[in-house]
Amino acid sequence: MSATERTRGQRFLKWIEVPIDKDADYKNDLWTNRDLIPMPKERRTYAIWSYFIYWCISGMCISAYTTGSTLLAYNLTAQQAIGALVVGSVITGFLSISCGWMGERHHIGFTVASRFSWGMRGAYFPIIIRSFTTIFWDGLQGYWGGQGMAVVIGSIIPGFGHMKHTLANGVLLTRDFVGMIIYYIFFITIMRIPPERLQRPFIVSSTLFGGTLIGLLAWGVSNAHGDGPLFKQTDVTPVNGSVGWAMMFGITAILGSWGGGTLGQSDWTRYANRPYAPTLSQLIAAPCTIIVCAIIGIIVTSCAQQILGTLIWEPFELLTAIQAHYNDSPRARAGVFFAGLGCVCAQLGISIVLNSVSAGMDLAGIMPRYLNIRRGAYLLAALGLASNPWQYLSNASTFLTVLSGFGIFLAPFTGIMLADYLAVRKCVIKLEDCYIGDETSLYWYWHGFHWRALVAWVIGVFPTMPGFIMTVRNPNANNAWVRTFHIAFLVGLSVSFAAFWLICKISPPPGIGIGLTYHDESGAANSEGSIADRKSQITIEERKIADPEE
Repeated sequence: MSATERTRGQRFLKWIEVPIDKDADYKNDLWTNRDLIPMPKERRTYAIWSYFIYWCISGMCISAYTTGSTLLAYNLTAQQAIGALVVGSVITGFLSISCGWMGERHHIGFTVASRFSWGMRGAYFPIIIRSFTTIFWDGLQGYWGGQGMAVVIGSIIPGFGHMKHTLANGVLLTRDFVGMIIYYIFFITIMRIPPERLQRPFIVSSTLFGGTLIGLLAWGVSNAHGDGPLFKQTDVTPVNGSVGWAMMFGITAILGSWGGGTLGQSDWTRYANRPYAPTLSQLIAAPCTIIVCAIIGIIVTSCAQQILGTLIWEPFELLTAIQAHYNDSPRARAGVFFAGLGCVCAQLGISIVLNSVSAGMDLAGIMPRYLNIRRGAYLLAALGLASNPWQYLSNASTFLTVLSGFGIFLAPFTGIMLADYLAVRKCVIKLEDCYIGDETSLYWYWHGFHWRALVAWVIGVFPTMPGFIMTVRNPNANNAWVRTFHIAFLVGLSVSFAAFWLICKISPPPGIGIGLTYHDESGAANSEGSIADRKSQITIEERKIADPEE
């Protein structure tokens, strides 16, 4: 390669680097960019009410609406399902506070927090695993958003809604593909808004979907003259013949649905404009929004079964059935239009909250010099579309079992993170060392890898792996391993938490007690440039004395 070609290549790489703030005290390198540094004060714009709105997006969503289908699949009665829902949602609230604490106090997200738990290089492991699963979930969310957009267009142009033309060998309806393209156009447009300025779009989205829930509830109860047949079923036999096991499965299903999101809760709490702003909001809003949305979903589905004669859990399918039931009347089409618009907004909101911003920051952590949250979100959307969600949904039962089974890998990440930050380090970390990629960092451990985290993760995954494999091979399998898999989130989190704490008790990692319990901004500015240029105050020799094994 000639010198001219090398120069051109270097210019191109420099040109595609992510932007840097004017007069920034950081520089783009292997560990740092604008979205990975501790959140500056001017970008911390989320107040207490902001986190209520956040949970109106995260808790009031299509997934919450359809939660009843999962709970009733365990042969619980509607009343028992609501009981499991309440318990699971309250635990989710406490889990959100715990996982978000480091963002609230140190203003860092999961991507950077993984570095002190897994090591500077080892942090790539949880980041890549979470990003991989998010690609498929984002593809699914985009596909469902496309179906919702098709419902909205079909309410305006009934012929479009009745179009039967297919693509991809009959697997993909043309109207759904058109709806998905339009959905992604809106998604890309909204993602141009920085996360710290998303409060107003979130208010619009939650208001529209809240109106959808109220409208569907009013339609169902008024036409069914009650809560429908699901609430009158009393002769059901719970899974394994035990109400206790079925309730436990239901509670774990709730935790599994929101567990991946709470793992990255600090990605959002780092935007808090003052300490404790997210705490009360999440403790109240998280369980309340999930409970209200899921109960409405159960009631509407029950009423719709009596009115339409069939059990329909998906709101997009329900809206299509309502329009057909009333023979495309103007009133029905108007109602379906506004209800469908609320569902599309809910899909956009949940894709941004759970998939795009957090996963975009994960991808930024892999290549900080060239990827930020926005670019990561765009890349994620492209990969999600390229994953052909309509293809793997054609064999939905097995695929969704596999995809849901990835929770057995994510739950131990949560347990390790909570054990390390809350129990082992007691919230004390040396923040600047999370941006130093050499032996002077406290979190370099062994060549950049923390063996304690890896051992605890393997121990946390092991109890649920056999049941996962058995369930994939035979969905009707029922034994102790399968039952353990059905409570995978609780098992994985608790086992990995205990394992990591015990390992660190026997072999303490270096640097325990060094640092602060908060982000000290008084000495944040440094004219030398990168955060990584601020070398750790502990020397290599001191590290070896602290832990000769490292």
